[in-house]
Amino acid sequence: MNTNRFNTSRTPKNVPAPVPTQFPPNSSYYEDLVFPYCEDISGYERLTKIGQGTFGEVFKARARDSGRIVALKKILMDNEKEGFPITALREIRILKLLNHENVVSLLGISRQKGFQHKTAGKGSSNKNNPGPPFGINVSMFFLVFEFCEHDLAGLLSNVAVKFNMAEIKKIMQQLLNGLYYIHSNNILHRDLKASNVLITKKGVLKLADFGLARAFSKPRNQKNRYTNRVVTLWYRPPELLLGERNYGPHVDMWGAGCIMAELWVRSPILQGESEQRQLYLISKLCGSITPEVWPSVVELEMYGKIELLANAPRKTKDRLLPYIKDNSAMELIDKLLVLDPSKRIDATLALDHDFFWNDPLPADLSTTLSHHTMSMFEYLAPTRHRRGAIKPAGPQQQVMPPRNQDNISSYQERVY
Repeated sequence: MNTNRFNTSRTPKNVPAPVPTQFPPNSSYYEDLVFPYCEDISGYERLTKIGQGTFGEVFKARARDSGRIVALKKILMDNEKEGFPITALREIRILKLLNHENVVSLLGISRQKGFQHKTAGKGSSNKNNPGPPFGINVSMFFLVFEFCEHDLAGLLSNVAVKFNMAEIKKIMQQLLNGLYYIHSNNILHRDLKASNVLITKKGVLKLADFGLARAFSKPRNQKNRYTNRVVTLWYRPPELLLGERNYGPHVDMWGAGCIMAELWVRSPILQGESEQRQLYLISKLCGSITPEVWPSVVELEMYGKIELLANAPRKTKDRLLPYIKDNSAMELIDKLLVLDPSKRIDATLALDHDFFWNDPLPADLSTTLSHHTMSMFEYLAPTRHRRGAIKPAGPQQQVMPPRNQDNISSYQERVY
């Protein structure tokens, strides 16, 4: 019996032969590759760049055949020596599974043929797959998304955009609806921040950038061992900063609390320059991290190894009082920014909170957004001066800080 599982004589006619594990010496192999399920990028006209990061670039584009406006996210291949990026594969898989009004829709994948790969001809940690040889043009790939006119960071950076209480409630209601949906489908976002919250001109909110998202499970016999090198620093919950690897949806709920406060403060409320500084700012706002308020913290790897602020009272409400006058809003933020993740409110309970059921009720955003015809994205916002963390008193200031917080995309080579 023939034991060669890749014997082409046994391969059905319509099934392509398996890709070899090593790169062949013939350069035409790479340049003649066909991707039948990826349309050519020439079908889109790029209009302007709307995003930039270590993950790559995002462009506003128009489909040449239909005229539809879309967003193109370039998959960064420059540092890839071992094939298609695993984080991009995961993002594609997750977005193809999700279908909700408050989650951005992936429309397809496009390919652009031919560019000189920066790693061509260089060594690789994988000796069986050293990467394409020098002189080979490697394809670029783009994720094609529905286009949203704004991101929340861009809107909050513009002092001319003013949301009333009913509109703030609508923003948070949609944000929590999106989180409820992905968590119900056992998906963690793991990079929730204002710039990853998109809003259409009709006022529909969309959770975006699932590059760090992953499926999660409730541990049974043994604990999960997920990476804690996720979530942009200013929105990273204390359990991840202290080394927790067995976590769940509550890591996203901390980010939701930061974003909710940001709707009034108009800038990120915890702007640490390092993990140590971030923990200090969290303690100044939410109180000292101790076993009395968080019993299981003693089990975390970094607890006892990193210096923590001692004897700091919880001042969440006091510090936000100059900005937020609504008691139910303050109470919900307080429940979202709980140090102990096991006591932090989840999306279900948050949606049932009195904040959404007291007058004024959540109201549509389209009227306010109709006054602003230009798209507002964090990337396109003018340079702003850093204001720092929230202040104990005083009115809101008009100058917004630059959002140059650490970019967790640098951790994306292998994220589990």
